[in-house]
Amino acid sequence: MPNSGRLSRRALLGGAAATAAATALPGVPPAAAAPVPAGSPDPGSLQPYARYWFPDSFPEGREPDPGAVWSSLKEWRAEDDADLPFNTSAVPLATDRFTPAPANPTARPGQARVSALVSFGGTARNPSQGAAEADFYALTHWAYLEELVFWGGSSGEGIILAPNAPVVDAAHRNGVRVLGNVFLPPVAYGGSLQWTRELVRRDAFGRFPLAAKLVEVARAHGFDGWFLNGETDAGGDRALAAQFEEFVRVLRASAPDLSITWYDAFNSEGRVGWQGALNDRNAAFFKSSGTMFVDFRWSSARLAESAAYARGMGRSPYELWAGVDVEANGWNTREDWDAIVPATRDHVMSVGLYRPEWTLHSLSGADRTPARFHARDDQFWTGEHTDPAAPNGPGAWRPAAQYTADRSTVTSLPFATSFNTGHGLGWYEEGRRTGDGEWNHLGLQDLLPSRRWTLRTEGAAVPRPAVGFAFDTAWRGGSSLLLSGLRGTAELDLFRTRFDTRGAVVELTHRTEPGSPPVRAEATVTGPDGRARRLPTTPVGTVDGWTVSRAALTPGEVHALGVRLTGGTDAAAAWRLGALRLHAAGPAGPAVPGRPRGVRLTAHRVTAPGTAELRLRWRPVPGARHYEVHQVLADGTRRFLGGTAGSAYYVGALRRGSEAERRTTLEVRAVGPLLTSSQPSATTLSW
Repeated sequence: MPNSGRLSRRALLGGAAATAAATALPGVPPAAAAPVPAGSPDPGSLQPYARYWFPDSFPEGREPDPGAVWSSLKEWRAEDDADLPFNTSAVPLATDRFTPAPANPTARPGQARVSALVSFGGTARNPSQGAAEADFYALTHWAYLEELVFWGGSSGEGIILAPNAPVVDAAHRNGVRVLGNVFLPPVAYGGSLQWTRELVRRDAFGRFPLAAKLVEVARAHGFDGWFLNGETDAGGDRALAAQFEEFVRVLRASAPDLSITWYDAFNSEGRVGWQGALNDRNAAFFKSSGTMFVDFRWSSARLAESAAYARGMGRSPYELWAGVDVEANGWNTREDWDAIVPATRDHVMSVGLYRPEWTLHSLSGADRTPARFHARDDQFWTGEHTDPAAPNGPGAWRPAAQYTADRSTVTSLPFATSFNTGHGLGWYEEGRRTGDGEWNHLGLQDLLPSRRWTLRTEGAAVPRPAVGFAFDTAWRGGSSLLLSGLRGTAELDLFRTRFDTRGAVVELTHRTEPGSPPVRAEATVTGPDGRARRLPTTPVGTVDGWTVSRAALTPGEVHALGVRLTGGTDAAAAWRLGALRLHAAGPAGPAVPGRPRGVRLTAHRVTAPGTAELRLRWRPVPGARHYEVHQVLADGTRRFLGGTAGSAYYVGALRRGSEAERRTTLEVRAVGPLLTSSQPSATTLSW
């Protein structure tokens, strides 16, 4: 972006290699040996990857970067894309997102918002549905985000990126829009003005074919719009600029529900000149788009002038994102925050964070663990002491919780969470480990506490317990919530809500850690009056050391959920929360979804003796939150293979139970909003 350092980091992003999918749902016969997916970099492999393209032509005089497969957006057709079912988001954008009373007086609703430009992987070889490793940027602080840009692209791989489905599914559950990326790179990094001209070229009828393609891609994949970043400076002129502006206008007009964000680079003269402001050279593009990312070259004066310019256009200054580059230094980045989000007067404009995944990539060695990453990510978003009620530093850093109000989508019952962050060192079901390997898949991420961590103790001398996500064990999924160092009483905020109880019950699945003094756990609910009420819980069952406790909710509107914990004072206690559920009271218990129908193998391939990769399809189950795939072992137990929110799944390494096993049974279950599983539907693989 603005300087050679930023450009080199961005231009060298690696990939999300492409192969996307469309197979007719009913009646597809199993394939003994599958064809190579279109765009696969691995001959014979069935692995689907996130999609990327060039507008039409490919780089001249060079070969694709390692692992990349070049493809043309102009030639793409959804019906020919064999990987589209693996790349399509299944979670609709939550539209009931609301802003509760802010956690602190400096977090202002209705003013600055936050956009994040995130690279979740390379451009090529970015798996469509997660991977068998926990080392992954599992973003969880959706409560502070307005939109997310799926960042990437390079001239050796592809420059138009469609977000992969797990990212979109997780964002949509939290009401966050996700944009694909169109990156027209600088000539110094392999860019060609030919790609700009191809993108905005009209056909014989005066239409913009690639604008229609961008809409078609977003619709087919289920994401929410595009980030347009033109940085090729190689002889453009005003005529090209006028055509590009018209392209943006038509793109937005043809799909008003899609978000279009313009990056401050290509200007009205047809050249690249980063303004660091909204002015006469880029105002036409801002007018045609929805928002604009202001290049990092801004100053306090330029931002103030930009805000005034936006108002003069009849637009909100909060539709401008002031770029803050945190890729290299994270919370050590020095920025003039008062120029964007001053502490004592109205905010000037919104904030655009470039590459907040620094919280993961700045870790190394033994420190690079999921628990350590989330502790640092909490610090990045909510402050040095991870307390959004008092979000400070470190140093000159201004965390998002300090200036923008968090938001929530917990607005109806039933509601459940097992504090699953979307990656883990294993997989657990009812406290038992059913998957031994590392994994990541953001589409399996639960709704998580937004205010991490608002924790109150009784008495000034009582130390604040430590709280965070833990990955050594879980009730369901890959993680749980662990609180340690408890002395006396502490109240932990969990969720801001807007629902009416209507005779519901709340369930806590929890345990006191081995060797810890006893802990008494009570649910707390807060009504419109702001008063927290304790709901003493009654144990209703135990499983392998986990206790399920239940309390009846008094009728009325609930604005917050939490827990009140009481331990001894002589020794510190440790307590773990595995799940929280709220549902209607009644003898039938929580609802269970119907089972998937039409489960079948659509392709498989033996990759090594006793190991195979395969593709599964099934019909969607109404109301299912996600689906889980298991292998049935010889002793009747189940091995977790993976899960997804969609109705197609790729298994990368199915291990044969034994040499004598001639057929392996695979089961697919639908999982409902209360994290209850359906009866299985099965299919078999013959070896």
